[in-house]
Amino acid sequence: MSTYTEEVGKKLNGLLERTYDAEKGFKNAADNISNPALKNYFTSKAKERYNFGHELKEEIKSFNQEVDKGGSLTGTAHRAWMDIKAMLSLDNEESMLEESIRGEKTAIDDYDEVLNETTLPSSTKTVLEAQKNKIQIGLENIKSLEDLH
Repeated sequence: MSTYTEEVGKKLNGLLERTYDAEKGFKNAADNISNPALKNYFTSKAKERYNFGHELKEEIKSFNQEVDKGGSLTGTAHRAWMDIKAMLSLDNEESMLEESIRGEKTAIDDYDEVLNETTLPSSTKTVLEAQKNKIQIGLENIKSLEDLH
C-alpha cells in the first residue's frame, strides 16, 4: 500500500511526464511552422512548459520522491501523429492549431484531476492552480489565433 507522499509524488510525476510531452510537442510545432505569430506562440508555450517542469520537479522533491525522467508513450504517439498530419495536411497551420487546442484541453483536464482527486499541501495546490491558469489563458490565446487563421 502506498503512502500519502508516494501517491502525491506519483500524481505529480504523471503531470511532469505530460509537461515534458507538451514541451516537446510545442518545440516540434514551432520547428515545423512558418507563420511568425504561430511560431512565437509555440516557442513561448515550449518555454512555459519547460518552466512548469522545473516547478513540478521541486514539488516532487519536496515530498522526498524520485523525479521520473522522460515523457510518456502517449505523448510520443501524439507527437508522431502531429508529424504525420503535418506531412499530409494541406493546411499544416490549421492542423497544428487544432492539435494544440486539443492538447491544452487535455492538460487542463489532467490538472483538474490531480487538483480534485488529491488532497494537496497548499504550496503544491498553489503551483498547480497557477500552471493550470496559464494553460487556460494560452488556450484562449490559441483560439484567437485560430480565428485569425
